Formats: sequence, C-alpha cells, structure tokens
Amino acid sequence: MSSGSPDPAGVDPASPDTGPGPSVALHVGQLLQRVPGGIGRYTRALIRELPPVGVALSTFAAGDPSVALAGSFPGFVELGHPYAPIRYELWHRLRAPRIRTAADVVHAPSMAIPPTGDRPLVVTVHDVAFLRHPELFTKRGVSFHRRGLELTRRHAAAIITPSRFTHDELVREGFAPGRIHVVPHGIAVGPAPAPAELERRLRWVGVDPPFVLFVGTVEPRKGLPVLLRAMETVRREHPGTTLVVAGPPGWGEVPGLDAPFVRKLGGTDDDVLDALYRAAALVAVPSRYEGFGLPALEAMAYGAPVVASRATSLPEVVGDAGVLVDPEAVDDWAAALGRVVGDEAERARLRDAGLERAAGFTWFASAHAHRAAYLAARRGNDGAG
Repeated sequence: MSSGSPDPAGVDPASPDTGPGPSVALHVGQLLQRVPGGIGRYTRALIRELPPVGVALSTFAAGDPSVALAGSFPGFVELGHPYAPIRYELWHRLRAPRIRTAADVVHAPSMAIPPTGDRPLVVTVHDVAFLRHPELFTKRGVSFHRRGLELTRRHAAAIITPSRFTHDELVREGFAPGRIHVVPHGIAVGPAPAPAELERRLRWVGVDPPFVLFVGTVEPRKGLPVLLRAMETVRREHPGTTLVVAGPPGWGEVPGLDAPFVRKLGGTDDDVLDALYRAAALVAVPSRYEGFGLPALEAMAYGAPVVASRATSLPEVVGDAGVLVDPEAVDDWAAALGRVVGDEAERARLRDAGLERAAGFTWFASAHAHRAAYLAARRGNDGAG
C-alpha cells in the first residue's frame, strides 16, 4: 500500500471470488484477556465482518468460563483445562493438545499459535516490535512472541499482515513473500450522536474541550513520554489544552501521567471513545513502532486531525492526510501539536483530508481479502513448511 489510495492485497471488492466459501475456526482467546487491546478489536471485527462475505465461522478459546462471552461468539468451543496462558505454553513447547475442528482452516489472529494437525493454519502477524525493540517488552513476552513467529514460519500456509511495512519486515526475517497477504484493517463509523448526548458522554468521564487525544495501550513503546514533554510546551501558548489518555495499562511504567493537565481514563467503552474522537482538537499517535496504527485510521474516519510519528507503518496508513513527525523529536512534536491546536483552518484541512483517506479502508474489502487468504491456505498453494 503506497501513500496514495490503500490497496488491500489487490482485492477488487466489485469482483469478489464467487466460488465455495471456506469454513474457518478462529481463535478468540485474546477477547478473554484482561486487556484485549488492538488484537481484540481486530478479532471482534472478523467475527462481525467475515460471515457476510461467505466465510462459515466458528470460534474457540481456552479461558475461564466465568469470563467467557461464549454467547457472542459464533459456534464457540470452550477448550477447557488447561486455560491460557498455560495452554499457550503447551501449544508452543509441545505442540499439544491439537485443535480438533471440522473447519477447512484454523486462523490464529495473534502469536498464540495452536497446533492444527492436518488443518491449514493462517496466522495474522501484526508486527515484529518484539524483535526490533525487545527492551520495551518483558523477557517472557519476547520469548513467547519469538516462538510464535518461528511456529508461524514453520507451519502457516498463509500469513496475513495489516501493512506493507509488516510484510517487508517478515521478508527481512526470511519469510517467502508468496505466503504473505497484505490486508489492511477496515473502519466503520456509526452516525453522530446528538450534541446533547455527545456532551453527556464527555461529562461522564470528566473531559472538557479543548484536548489532545491519545488512544492505545499505555506503555513506553507508544511514545507517551515524548508526547507528555511536547504537551508541556504546547500549554505555554494554549494553557487550557489538556491531554486525554484513553487506554488500559500495558507493560512498563510511563512517568508523567500524573501531571495536572493529563486526564487518564483507562479502558473506555465504544460510546465514550466515539465521543472522544469526535470532540478532540487532534489525535496524537506518537508510537515508535506500529504494525498498522488503528487509532490513526479511526481518528481520520471520525474527522479528527492526526499528528503521527513518521515511523514504521504510520506513513503508510496516514499518507498525506495528517502531520508526520520524527518520533523522538520533542520540539517538532510541540510545534506540530501547537500549530494544529491553534489553527482552525489547519484543523479543517486535516479533517477533510482524513475523511477522504479513511474512506479507502473498508471492512468489506478487508473481509474479502481475508477470505482470499483462507482460500489460498485451503488450496495449499503457499508452500508452507
């Protein structure tokens, strides 16, 4: 995908594959985690978007039944004991117990790689940040993800990546390009709430405009230390501007979040997040490393101006519809944020450009591209080892 119009794996939604659809067993264990994160949102989107394009979907996980949301998962199979993460360790170390399913294909949307027996395996590799920045992960996290990537190399019949950037990262790691399907995420935004309802949602979480919005797991690799320092400078010219941090805690401490100009919300529901995107002066995406950068796409789809890092996949997603900044340059971040916060005409320009850009990312195209990857895995033409 270039900086122009997005091209989800070359799929033409106007001419979808009309052959027999695949049946897919999707691992939904991420949705049972304390912090489902971006992979959880991706998994939920697959559950919603795949059946309409002819994918017969079933789901499975090994989670505590007291927290399992089995009723919301199609054809859900609870694997029982041992629960994750012990089961994941068994999958990775012993390749047991095997997943038994009548589905054509098993899809792992994260680096928890199940043993699938004679069923073709499809894996989504979102990024390889654990290889490039291991210092930003726990030692166990690096080991787990490295093992998952090696199992993907050995066993996946098809690999899905959300960006050309991650595709190229995998090629650098020795993966055959012919096995990799570049499938950007889609985006769908519902109708705007009435102004009174929007105000009520913001009041509920104690947020008042103007504010800069950060959305994502709160951890060092997301670039929050640079954003916090830049905001201190911005507030000298725009003292009423606050920073709203919407996302659950991840791994690692982020100092400075107790500053008086920061409103830390933790994880938020969809209605509150909708209101935050609509009311933000801008959305900042200061990550040092992203395999896609879903908050940037969501912001553009909501008409929120975007200031993002000029790093990894973010230029691919944002294109020329946002302001791109060196992820380590605090002064450049302060200048970019201040310019957008203080200039209504610039915000309007970015708003329009972002809406146009986001319109090219649809779940319709993404779902069809996933379907194509499943069919390729079923045919066995991808040369998996």
